Amino acid sequence: MAKKLKSIAVYCGHQFGMDPQFAKDAYAVGEMLAKNGIRMVFGGGNVGLMGTVANGALDNGGVVKGVSTDDVIALQEPAHDGAEMQIVSGVNERKQLMYEMSDAFIILPGGIGTLNELSDIMTMQQIGETDKPLFFLNVNNFWNPLSELIKHMMDNGFVVKTDNYHFYAASTVEELTKQILEY
Repeated sequence: MAKKLKSIAVYCGHQFGMDPQFAKDAYAVGEMLAKNGIRMVFGGGNVGLMGTVANGALDNGGVVKGVSTDDVIALQEPAHDGAEMQIVSGVNERKQLMYEMSDAFIILPGGIGTLNELSDIMTMQQIGETDKPLFFLNVNNFWNPLSELIKHMMDNGFVVKTDNYHFYAASTVEELTKQILEY
């Protein structure tokens, strides 16, 4: 029997990236979460993929919780005016609160911040600190280089195949939806 995921954090870029499919799929992920009654937790920004995924959820009646800091809002990510926002003192507190508020995580294309958030979750899985699942949406093979790097780390003995990873990869929003609903 599938475990109902009630709240999912979405990690993604505050830029749109070069491929228009990134934004199309980000919107569709937000829409999918809303239509399945899953609360979306995100970094709170109103720009790039981050704003797009929130718009997808909000436009479809979803509940959206944003977590950000004053510094992040001032520098690069204006707060999304449609999300219920919580402002915290720093990036580490932001990540911790997003983790605590979520049953699972979706990783969309993004940059260094997305990679940092992803790395934190994978590290927590590796040491057995969490078993919350991680879902990758590998839009047009965006995450393939990361997969190759992890394989390289395994081949060189730095990542053990028996580590406690709980992640799933999907190439389409439809496949991602199926994985989430069947989890």
